[in-house]
Amino acid sequence: MKNKVVLCFLSFVFVFAVSGCANYYKIVDPVSKKVYYTDSIDKKGNGVIQFKDKVTKNKVTLPQSEVMEITEDQYKGETHQQ
Repeated sequence: MKNKVVLCFLSFVFVFAVSGCANYYKIVDPVSKKVYYTDSIDKKGNGVIQFKDKVTKNKVTLPQSEVMEITEDQYKGETHQQ
């Protein structure tokens, strides 16, 4: 019984820690001025980034970009409007 309580507590702590560590980004392509939203960015080097756009679900690669970290509320609000 004690092991179940400890395991349950550790599971709760893990889920809480992982959910609290999420990052959200607004990315602007400075050439086209197109705006993207994502929760994960893969930096490829030389300023190139790759990510999955939340709105279109497409994988996007940009050679240059303006990346801004935003709140979860901003992220959810912007991606639900489009």
